[in-house]
This record gives sequence, structure tokens and C-alpha cells, in this order.
Amino acid sequence: MKIYEIKDILKAEVLTGENRMEGTVAAGGGADLMDDVLTAVAEGAVLLTGLTSEQVLQTAKIAGVALIVFVRGKKPEKHILELAESYNLPMLTTRFSLFVASGRLYMNGLRGLDGSW
Repeated sequence: MKIYEIKDILKAEVLTGENRMEGTVAAGGGADLMDDVLTAVAEGAVLLTGLTSEQVLQTAKIAGVALIVFVRGKKPEKHILELAESYNLPMLTTRFSLFVASGRLYMNGLRGLDGSW
């Protein structure tokens, strides 16, 4: 699924990576515990989370996450946005909850990190 499709499905706002909207996401998952992200096969995935800390970016970088979507309208501080830009990591924010955002992506064909439909 293309990042611009995720943006449209989630009615999201682009925070970083406007030039990466043509990028592809292979799967998706939602977590607020970064240990869960590190134990999942997250390479090339979208991470939906309510956390806006630097730890989220560091975890995403290590795990090879392709896109971060902040749920419930959350937006990280300026230094987090700048760090994401330096990592060339696109980030979006959506008003939807983690549950609803995950469901909308699933209903539109995005599979889970475990490969299930």
C-alpha cells in the first residue's frame, strides 16, 4: 500500500516526508510498547502509535519501519520532527484512535505484521 493511500484512508496530516508519499508499506501494526515493535517483523511496515517520544523514532529506525502514524491527533515536538527528517522517515497524524485507524487500514487490504489478514 502506498503512503499516500494510508494518508487518505486515515484522513491524516503529513508531519514529515511529504516527498516520500509514493513509498510503499508492506504491513502494519499498532503499539505503544516499543518492545513489541522490536519483537515483530516491522521492516517496511507502518507503525501506528500514541507515543510521540524520541524512543519511537529510535525504535522505528532500528526495526526498519517505513512510516509512523500518530493516532488521536497527537503531534511530536519540533526536535522529534527534525530528527525524523534527518532519518528520512515519513510521519503522519490522524484523529482516529489506534483501534479505528488499524481497522480502516485492515479493511482496505493492509495485512498485519504477523502476515495475517
